[in-house]
Amino acid sequence: MKRPSRPRSKLPPKPTRAPAAKPAAVAKADVGRAVAELKKRASKKTKDGMARYAIPSDKAFGVPVGVIRSIGKSLGKSHELALALWKTGHYEARMLATFVDEPARVTPEQMERWCRDFDNWAICDTACFSLFDRTPHAFEKIPVWAKSKDEFVKRAAFALLASLTVHDKAAKDAAFVRLLPLVEKAALDERNFVKKSVNWALRSLGKRSPELNRRSVELAERLAARAEPAARWVGKDALRELKSASVARRLQARQRPKD
Repeated sequence: MKRPSRPRSKLPPKPTRAPAAKPAAVAKADVGRAVAELKKRASKKTKDGMARYAIPSDKAFGVPVGVIRSIGKSLGKSHELALALWKTGHYEARMLATFVDEPARVTPEQMERWCRDFDNWAICDTACFSLFDRTPHAFEKIPVWAKSKDEFVKRAAFALLASLTVHDKAAKDAAFVRLLPLVEKAALDERNFVKKSVNWALRSLGKRSPELNRRSVELAERLAARAEPAARWVGKDALRELKSASVARRLQARQRPKD
């Protein structure tokens, strides 16, 4: 005689996991919080003072760059967040994007898009000094942007060059020597934000190594002797620093053998 089978206990259904949030959705949520934090840290005094530094304030909140940098550190690195921040069009959000982006994930196409959006020297220089010069595409962009007729795209070429002299420790002198003709040609550009970036690049090149100092001084002397006001200013101003005792001491220290 068969025993009656016991009724099977009904187990509760396994809880289903919520689908993982997509990076784009995460970035959208994070960008909202980041922009809210920027607005909270803004002040009318800072926004009103931006005009003194030739920074448009129509798309700005009024947040000091030091505060933006600290917010970036608290957020950590995120390529998706950087892209979303840049798309907002807000000045401080774009500054923040340059601090949180991941250089290894930045593409040449992204660099082109962002560069075309530059509308002031501050975002141009910050993007070059904090992000673009750490990408593997930095050197290839300089000759491309140096040909541009747009003032801030052309400035980006020489801001990027100046940034590379500081941050790319592995680059050989030859990589920079090849770019000196671009500096000489652009020194004829009378536009304020171009000639200042050219001067910055020339001074930075001349402080990197004794060989680059020699070549930069030669170029600065040629420019200082020209009739064009922009070239003459770039050359004379660069010579004051490149021939200074402080630069000579720094270069001499670099030549000493390390223990």
